[in-house]
Amino acid sequence: MLRGQARNENSPFEFVDMSVKEPWDNDWKEKCRTKIKGCDGMIALVSRKTNSASGARFEMRCANEEGVRLRGMYIDYDDKDNVTIPSELEGKRVMRWTWDNIKSFIDSL
Repeated sequence: MLRGQARNENSPFEFVDMSVKEPWDNDWKEKCRTKIKGCDGMIALVSRKTNSASGARFEMRCANEEGVRLRGMYIDYDDKDNVTIPSELEGKRVMRWTWDNIKSFIDSL
C-alpha cells in the first residue's frame, strides 16, 4: 500500500522498495529479519486484522528486537476504536495514515 501510494505525484518523499518479489521458502523468517536489520525505520499498517496476522506481528517483533524504529499507521482511522493494537506496538505511536505523518516519521529517522 505504501509503495503504491508513494508513486503518487503528491508523495513528499522518494521510496526504495525492499519488498520480496518472490515467495519465500521455509527460512523466510531469517530472510525477513535480515531485510529488517537493514532498515532505519518500519511502518506497520494497523487494521482490525493486524492483531491476528502472525507474519506482520513477527515483522514488528523483529524491528523491536533489532532496534529498528517502529511506527504504527491506521489503515482506516475512522475504525480505530474497533482495532486491537498488537503488543509489539506497545509504547509506540500509532497514528492516522497521512502524508504528513509518514513524512514526519521518515524525517525523524
